[in-house]
Amino acid sequence: MVKIFRFAAVRPEPVAAARVAAVPYDVVTADEAAAIINENPMSFLRISRPDAELPDIPAHDGRVYARARQLFDDLRSGGVFIDDGAPAMYIYQVVTRAETFSGLCCCLPVEDYESGAIRRHEQTRYDKEEDRTRHIDAVNANTGPVVLIYRDAGSLARLIEGLADILPPQAEVRWHDGSLHRIFRIADPGDLARIEALFSSVDRLYIADGHHRAKSAVNVAKRRRQEGGGGGEEDRFMGVLFADSGVRIHGYSRMVRDLAGRSSREFMDEVSKVYTISACGPVDRSAFQITPRQPGDGHLMHMYIDHTWYECRAKGELPSDPIAALDVSVLQREVLEPILGITDPRGDERLQYLGGARPIADLEGMVDRDEYAVAFSMQPVRVETVLSIADENGIMPPKSTWFEPKLLSGLIIHTLS
Repeated sequence: MVKIFRFAAVRPEPVAAARVAAVPYDVVTADEAAAIINENPMSFLRISRPDAELPDIPAHDGRVYARARQLFDDLRSGGVFIDDGAPAMYIYQVVTRAETFSGLCCCLPVEDYESGAIRRHEQTRYDKEEDRTRHIDAVNANTGPVVLIYRDAGSLARLIEGLADILPPQAEVRWHDGSLHRIFRIADPGDLARIEALFSSVDRLYIADGHHRAKSAVNVAKRRRQEGGGGGEEDRFMGVLFADSGVRIHGYSRMVRDLAGRSSREFMDEVSKVYTISACGPVDRSAFQITPRQPGDGHLMHMYIDHTWYECRAKGELPSDPIAALDVSVLQREVLEPILGITDPRGDERLQYLGGARPIADLEGMVDRDEYAVAFSMQPVRVETVLSIADENGIMPPKSTWFEPKLLSGLIIHTLS
């Protein structure tokens, strides 16, 4: 079973929350972060992306991480951030136009990550892992939450949603996309005991978003143990836990810059050898993916080229291996590598990924402007498929899933001492 822990959060003072809140550090470049900071000097990106304000210093220089710590300390001493003092748990709620997501924010032991009670389905890149390891160690805090999923029969999600209905929000932030982000503090001993009792029957947690943050927190704990520390908050990291029915997955689109010397007709002739291709006709350009014309099993994707959307169904039998059977695996194996020569989906600059909650119109525009030659819109993977692959210690291809909700940084912070 997994273990969950209360913690005393550091949070922005309520009236400052809207200005402090920021996108996660890893969805913006240093230049983009600098522009956001220039417009809003209170943005949490000053702490999560300190390199943005130090363009003349190498991004991984020790002075960059030291600046993050100094800025965090200054905001705490200046009253922008407040310390809760007493341990509690929290609800992070995201309200969109379509639905409401309510997750439990608590701390998790690094030993559960090490033992496999906390499962992952993506590999981490060493450079990104080392950057966050040094950042967590320097700031002495988990500044961004790891998003995790648990299998729920219904009682846990109902309890958390019910508490969000009656607790007063500690912070409310209306984000640029129209979503509302709320933080609730659970301090009643009875409520906390009920949550802990219900979670005692949860066997595993699954990382949905934040693989690098989780691994980096584990690295910090290991280093501090080697240095004679450990045993306290540094042996835990902050997560927000959502029921398997309380998250959504979108497909991760693939954009390719050229057709490897082929004309559009030649390329489509090659694709037609492995996919059955049919024109879609009008599509909902505001949707995040295209609804299949005919339901059913099989490998399905949609391709945009020469101002037209095509529905593509792979020919042949389904592979028995669940990872090989993913639509993104079939696309890589049958099209990107043999036809377009993209053998390194992690590093080939001709291949770009467009994540998740982006309307079909965005893909069309990029191709119509000749920024890319072809776009592939992927159908979402089922949540249970991701969990099952993680149960078997499988590693999914890069950019297979785009989970919602997406959480902001700076609204809840877990300090390590």
